[in-house]
Amino acid sequence: MDAAAKKVWANIKSKKFEPVYLLQGEEIYYIDLISDYIEQHALTESEKGFNQVVLYGKDVSVATILTHAKRFPMMSERQVVIVKEAQDIQDLQKEAGAKLLLSYLTNPLDSTILVLCHKHKSLDKRKELGKKADKLVVSITFKRPYENQLGEFISEYVADRGFAIDDVAIRVLAEYVGNDLSRLANEIDKVLIDSSKDAPIKAEAVMSRVGISKEYNIFELQKAFVLKDVFLAAKIASYFEQNTKKNPVIPIVAFLYSFFSKLLIASSLSDTSEKELVTALKISPYAARDYSTASRRYPATKIIENISLLKEADLKLKGVNSGNSEEGEILKELVYRLM
Repeated sequence: MDAAAKKVWANIKSKKFEPVYLLQGEEIYYIDLISDYIEQHALTESEKGFNQVVLYGKDVSVATILTHAKRFPMMSERQVVIVKEAQDIQDLQKEAGAKLLLSYLTNPLDSTILVLCHKHKSLDKRKELGKKADKLVVSITFKRPYENQLGEFISEYVADRGFAIDDVAIRVLAEYVGNDLSRLANEIDKVLIDSSKDAPIKAEAVMSRVGISKEYNIFELQKAFVLKDVFLAAKIASYFEQNTKKNPVIPIVAFLYSFFSKLLIASSLSDTSEKELVTALKISPYAARDYSTASRRYPATKIIENISLLKEADLKLKGVNSGNSEEGEILKELVYRLM
């Protein structure tokens, strides 16, 4: 769990609530996690009727929010005001609205828990509200995690639910789903539905439940490139050609472009140890071995050429100079030329 989120999470689970939580940033998973917990657990069911209100930014002004926040609770120690999609508050970007909110943040009501869920972006730090909010209230900015941080998230998420998962399965989830934590959590939940707590979850289970082909998948294609296994790469490309609906080619090209772009960075490093690759490429330790292996097989000139070939293939797939070629044919030709 994100370090800042972990601290807040521990406090709210111990019923230690603060008057204002400003939850902001591009990673919305922790924003939802914290706000949902407060919504569900800060008050008893009997207290919620008079003392809890959930608002949506696009429907309210700052003044409306503060009208709710400045009320005193009825037959309860506290009240809760949650503003979802706070980035859409009607006058938040206007000077008058920002000043009004800043005034409240300077002296919030102790009996109110105000939760502002400012998603997908942060307050403008060049403006007074953005500069001062962090110093006045519990304000956390959540950024998308790097690839090398996903393994810890997956392991923790699975363990919290009483399951175990092996390293290869973690890698498949991290590389296939990416660093959108909300989507990653949803995909893990799919895997857990039919899993047993008696044995670690394997990569095969992940592949079958998140829609990756058991026979061939993008990771096996990347592995073929890592090993420069021309026969295997051609075989996988032929399989994809026959199954382009299940294996659309544009995402495959994008995946390989990311691989060779990182490989180009790896080739420029004086130290290509796995530890150094994890730091420089911001990848998981599970992936570092592949980049270390591939960097010995592809000279920088070939990597640069391959990046150009991938750009060319991407344009063809989007209809530029493609002639009558089908996308499966474009992929097969691309794989051959990349090797």
